[in-house]
Amino acid sequence: MVLLSFSWVLKGRGFSCFKYSIKYRLCQHRSYAQMSRMLIDEPKYQWLKELGLKSDNPGVFWGTWSGQGELTTSVCPANNQPIAKVFQGNADDYEKCIEASKEAWNVWVDIPAPQRGEIVRQIGHALREKRQLLGQLVSMEMGKIIAEGVGEIQEYIDICDYAVGLSRMFSGSIFPSERKGHTVLENWNPLGVVGIITAFNFPAAVFGWNNAISLICGNTNLWKGAPSTPLTSIAITRILQRVLESNHLPGAICSLICGGTEIGEKISRDVRIPLVSFTGSCLAGKKVALAVTERFGKHLLELGGNNAIIVNEDADLEMVVRAVLFACVGTAGQRCTTTRRLILHEAVYSEVLERLKKSYSQVLKRIGDPLDDDTLYGPMHSERGVEQFKAALLEAEAQGGKIEFGGKEIDRPGNYVEPTIVTGLTHDSAIVHHETFAPIVYVFKTKSLDEAITWNNAVNQGLASSLFTKDISNVFKWIGPRGSDCGLVNVNIPTSGAEIGGAFGGEKHTGGGRESGSDSWKLYMRRSTCTINYGKELPLAQGIKFE
Repeated sequence: MVLLSFSWVLKGRGFSCFKYSIKYRLCQHRSYAQMSRMLIDEPKYQWLKELGLKSDNPGVFWGTWSGQGELTTSVCPANNQPIAKVFQGNADDYEKCIEASKEAWNVWVDIPAPQRGEIVRQIGHALREKRQLLGQLVSMEMGKIIAEGVGEIQEYIDICDYAVGLSRMFSGSIFPSERKGHTVLENWNPLGVVGIITAFNFPAAVFGWNNAISLICGNTNLWKGAPSTPLTSIAITRILQRVLESNHLPGAICSLICGGTEIGEKISRDVRIPLVSFTGSCLAGKKVALAVTERFGKHLLELGGNNAIIVNEDADLEMVVRAVLFACVGTAGQRCTTTRRLILHEAVYSEVLERLKKSYSQVLKRIGDPLDDDTLYGPMHSERGVEQFKAALLEAEAQGGKIEFGGKEIDRPGNYVEPTIVTGLTHDSAIVHHETFAPIVYVFKTKSLDEAITWNNAVNQGLASSLFTKDISNVFKWIGPRGSDCGLVNVNIPTSGAEIGGAFGGEKHTGGGRESGSDSWKLYMRRSTCTINYGKELPLAQGIKFE
């Protein structure tokens, strides 16, 4: 997942230099602050109050709600109107959160894992009761269509269900000892306080992956959500608070602090937080990794993904077009697993391209408010994202690219742009290797599957990849040691839409972290190898005599 929170530019590699000035941002902030009427006060959006939200909301929770920092405004990307205000946390709030989280751990860690699983089961049930409303909030605040917003909350519910079962299944190992009267086993124990920093594009689900698994492992959690989606963070934390307090448990087991980069830096550098899970850009992730590593902490990174779909000459083209459409256009191109590169065998290149352009034209007829059920394509999350979209296309054209479809900002309220297809670039063009978090796909023509695999692996990131083929030998080449070097290696499905049962994450500049299913739980615990002497003698390993 990629957090677009930086106005940095790669210079000397053909990228346009653009950034918002500090003056512009301050003026924009003042303009929101001067709007006395928030969307939450309008009759159409009264449902927001059913989630415990108000016009002014404290953005810090450590068993008590507070917020002594900057007053910020959450803005709806569909119309750029203010939804509600949030008081962020400052340094004092942060200290209260971390100390309360540490104290709460002393209670939580003594609860047996299956009983912790019961609390997570109740969290999943509470989320089910508010699934539709939370999904609407995600759509309203992030900009994804309502089906995806509700689906994101369902993903959190699903990982709660998964974690409940896992709470009874932590597996260690017992090894035979070479010494008589000895046994060797491994034991897993919780870490303590886990810091969770999430991004705007999945403001609920990614926290859910971390939260549910970390809780059943015996950790307490301190969450910093994206600064532009604070209402989702607050609404979810209020649900967690109710579940914990109804079980007579400290609310600080799941603490929250809304804030900007200064809070993220505190979490990264704090020796009281043994594990930091970070979702965001490669640039920010590198800074987090260096800060955490400097203090010998652990980090779990989910960073950028410059993902590719390869279409072989024997592929089912009907399936290809449907899959590519969702992978490129879904969430307005703002998923970490969005397809950025489409590599087509020369035998099917022209047909797939033309069919894809026709499908894109149908999407344009269903652009609208993401809260409307008929909308298929919503806005980008921010005005900055729109500017990055336009700048990337200028660079693509300057480097020889041709816009086959789209390419324009849409003249309507909100942050809407046309989904865009670009051809004519080489696979190693500078703009192709720079991930733009927008609905732009670069299309290439390849002569062979081997060449396509080489192109797939040529970028710095290694998150998601997919091959469309009917040949089983191609499938095993693709998933084998000479195939895709990504963490998610798919066959005949899109790059996006991962299930919670498998480990989610990527290689190379994507960070190497794994969340959600499989054995990802091990990252939230510490492993001890225990050698136990139950006999009456004291033999040394390797037959050493020390007498």
